[in-house]
Amino acid sequence: MDLVIGPLDLSAHVDEALAVQAVAFGLGPDEVAVRRQIVLRHMTYPGARALGATTAERLVGFVYGMPNDRTHWWSTVVEPYLRAQGYDDWLDDSFVITELHVLPQYQNRGVGRSLITTITDGAAEPRSILSAIDIESPARGLYRSLGYQDLARQVLFPSAPKPYAVMGAPLPLRRR
Repeated sequence: MDLVIGPLDLSAHVDEALAVQAVAFGLGPDEVAVRRQIVLRHMTYPGARALGATTAERLVGFVYGMPNDRTHWWSTVVEPYLRAQGYDDWLDDSFVITELHVLPQYQNRGVGRSLITTITDGAAEPRSILSAIDIESPARGLYRSLGYQDLARQVLFPSAPKPYAVMGAPLPLRRR
């Protein structure tokens, strides 16, 4: 598998990235349109950066994130849940993994692991946080193997049909 992990100009490649996310996450056209605006806004934030996993033909996975900011929408939603568990300090000095998606046929090959470890290795913050659907999934297994632990569970985002877990890990992430 000739796959290259490297910097991705996510604003220029937002439609390719969202096509990956749509397949990996099961999004319809309306959700993709909403997320397109969110991604483009996020990429204007200080410290936001993205990596892509590409073959000779196409983008097969991507990750993006940024230093957390308590005023961002995601932080305002998760903060009460974290505070209730005594973990709201994780919202400070953390690098947030905003999205990580890999096409199904490239999953379980180390692509997601390479994307998330590479982007967090470049973070100045001492820790990382993210949210994932609160079920026992391959994604949650990957995050646990990297050192992420549950900070809050059954987190409800407006318009999201399923509850999420907020997870955090010290950086650098654990290697095998």
